[in-house]
Amino acid sequence: MSKTTSAFIALVGRPNVGKSSLMNTLVGKKVAIVSDKPQTTRNRIMGVLTRDTVQLVFLDTPGTHRPRTRLGDFMVKSISEAMSGVDVGVLVVEPTKTVRDSERDLLKKFRAQKLPVILVINKIDTVADKAELLTCMAAWQSEGEFEAILPVSALTGDGVNELLAELSKHAFESPHFFPADMVSDQPEKVLAAELLREQMLRSLREEIPHGIAVVIERLEERETERGSILDIDAEIFCERDTHKGMVIGKRGAMLKQISTAARMEMEKVLGAHVNLQCWVKVKEDWRNRQGLLNGFGYRL
Repeated sequence: MSKTTSAFIALVGRPNVGKSSLMNTLVGKKVAIVSDKPQTTRNRIMGVLTRDTVQLVFLDTPGTHRPRTRLGDFMVKSISEAMSGVDVGVLVVEPTKTVRDSERDLLKKFRAQKLPVILVINKIDTVADKAELLTCMAAWQSEGEFEAILPVSALTGDGVNELLAELSKHAFESPHFFPADMVSDQPEKVLAAELLREQMLRSLREEIPHGIAVVIERLEERETERGSILDIDAEIFCERDTHKGMVIGKRGAMLKQISTAARMEMEKVLGAHVNLQCWVKVKEDWRNRQGLLNGFGYRL
């Protein structure tokens, strides 16, 4: 019988470099929400890929940033916690020749723990002149030793197999920690809340979604003549009455647009028909109120 191997891998980087998209591509299923707005990811999210005897466990983290709220403190803490308990570090960057101080800080943290670090240059599909990619790689090579520097496109899948092969080299002999068919540790309620928040990030003006939290109050399956349906009741919390009005929209148009898109995405990801009901409420300055943060799942 072949021996099984495993590796825990932290995906870190600046906001909007494509960490969540990369994890979804690596796992082969959507387990993390994606948008073009910074700080889309708030929690540490786990994705699992099991191929034959090898199991790779990915930890997607929020983009590194200077926190301005208690929620921001929680997000930065979740990056450090993810980095402290892994076997391999993956620093995800964009294909530019600029190396930023925040990225150097992440590298220092990995190297202080004597962890192997793989540099992933994501979004190579956006680079028309491949000479620019060589310039980017040269800039990073001057930052010290990496186990590998790999150009990748999470969007097209280019370079992903090479990355998986490199990561598999760092798997150690051990039992698998998760069932072979498991792709994430997120409960359905958490995933449903994130899918709803994803649609708000995509539909609303930039400053509003960062002040929004989603809590799934009820997720129950019931049988009908047409098959099973998931009844999902969601509460959307805003920080201001003006934001509540924008989320609902004129005659409820915006909320209907958001909830329809979220329901369709939930059906795709959860694999069931969904009946989604949403209510919008105001909790002023919730991002700085620890009691509310705890209730919303952001525990420091």
